[in-house]
Amino acid sequence: MRFKHPHPLKDFDYLGRHHYALTWGCEDRKPLFTQADRVELVRAQMLRAAAETNFEIIAYCFMPDHLHQLVKGCSESSDGRRYIKLAKQYSGYYFSKAFGEKVFQRYGYERWLRQDDDPRASIGYIIQNPVIAGIAQAPEQYPFTGSQVHTMQDLLRLAL
Repeated sequence: MRFKHPHPLKDFDYLGRHHYALTWGCEDRKPLFTQADRVELVRAQMLRAAAETNFEIIAYCFMPDHLHQLVKGCSESSDGRRYIKLAKQYSGYYFSKAFGEKVFQRYGYERWLRQDDDPRASIGYIIQNPVIAGIAQAPEQYPFTGSQVHTMQDLLRLAL
């Protein structure tokens, strides 16, 4: 039986110091992330959820119709499911209140990075996304890419 949306991993508890590569599509793939005020509202709610769940947002990129993130649990009690739930819940509520529309599709893509996966590959993918899509000539030219913990220069070095 095929599912129309991704499901959480059944044999993984989502607790601990794990990295997650997350992609969340905008509702109906609308280009909702083309204005700084919209991006900043969602980014602020992601940071709120990260603080409450002891996560760091290593890298993010708000493409016009979707969001990429690499997040990392900072303690053994960091709960990836809770971060995802709160980040989407908070940003969805405040986005709807401010702009009168739903921001994210119900389901997104999540990938848990195993211990032998190099998070630098995910950083590279995230910051290069606007270049690959043809909407920027270099990652540092795209205004909606960044990190909670690294400068853009750090991200560029890490992605090498």
